[in-house]
Amino acid sequence: MDLFSNITPIETALAGVNLLKGFALKDEATLLADLESIITQAPFRHMVVPSGFTMSVAMTNCGELGWVTDRQGYRYANLDPLTDMPWPPIPDSFLVLSRAAALAAGYADFKPDACLINRYQSGARMGLHQDKNERDFTQPIVSVSLGVPATFQFGGLKRTDKALNVPLYHGDVVVWGGEARLRYHGVLPLKANMHPALGAVRINLTFRKAG
Repeated sequence: MDLFSNITPIETALAGVNLLKGFALKDEATLLADLESIITQAPFRHMVVPSGFTMSVAMTNCGELGWVTDRQGYRYANLDPLTDMPWPPIPDSFLVLSRAAALAAGYADFKPDACLINRYQSGARMGLHQDKNERDFTQPIVSVSLGVPATFQFGGLKRTDKALNVPLYHGDVVVWGGEARLRYHGVLPLKANMHPALGAVRINLTFRKAG
C-alpha cells in the first residue's frame, strides 16, 4: 500500500499555500532516525548573516547543495563549510515525504536537491524573508514541522505586507509555489514547550530545488 494513499486533506490558507495537517506522521520513526544520522555527520551550527548577526536558529543541510550564510552573503554550497565535506545525501524517507507532499499540492515533478534543517529552541525565531537563492521559481517549497508547535507567518510579496499567522504542529507540512513562491515568510519566537520525541525543540525540514 502506498504510504501516502490516505492523505490528510489539504487546507488552503492563502492562494498557492497548502497546509497538510499531520502529513509527516506516517513514517515518523524513520524520519527521526534519518535526521539523527544527518546531524551526526553535519552538526547543527549557528550561522552568521552578512550584517554580522548570529542567527538564533541552528542549521545544517543534506542534499547535493546546502544553504549557507556568512559575512560574504547567502548562497548554496556543495561542501559543508564546517567539515569541508559534501553534505550528507537526502535520505529516501525525506525524498518520499517531500515528493508526496508536493504531489498532493499539485506539483508532480518536484525533485529537491537541497534540504535545509533548522533547529529552534525557546526564543529562537526566523524573520520574514523570501526564498530566492534558487534558480527555478516554478518549483515549490516543501516545509516539514517536527517537535514543539510554532507559529509560521506568511506575508505578501513585500516585506511590509500584513502577515497571516499559521499554527504548525508536529507532522504538519506546508507546500507553497506558483504565485505564492516568493511570499515573505518567517517564524515567530518559539514558546517554551516539550515534545515526547524531540524534547524542547522544533525541527523544520525545508526542501527546495536549488540547482
